[in-house]
Amino acid sequence: MIKNPRTYQKFQDDFTKSRGNLTHKHSLRLFTAMWKEARALDALPSEDPLEGIAVDIKIAKVLNSCLKNSSPE
Repeated sequence: MIKNPRTYQKFQDDFTKSRGNLTHKHSLRLFTAMWKEARALDALPSEDPLEGIAVDIKIAKVLNSCLKNSSPE
């Protein structure tokens, strides 16, 4: 997460000025490395989008029943 966008923008500008734009090959290597890092940290969603849906449905049922049974006083 970028906490200071101005500092990050300055870093990007300085990097581009000093080294130029990245080649496609270098960009692809960088992306691949970041993708592997994210997978290792379990920061990406799973490949199955319905994984864990049963738990979400149970929680929603409980919360909805609590809302229906509560009475505003």
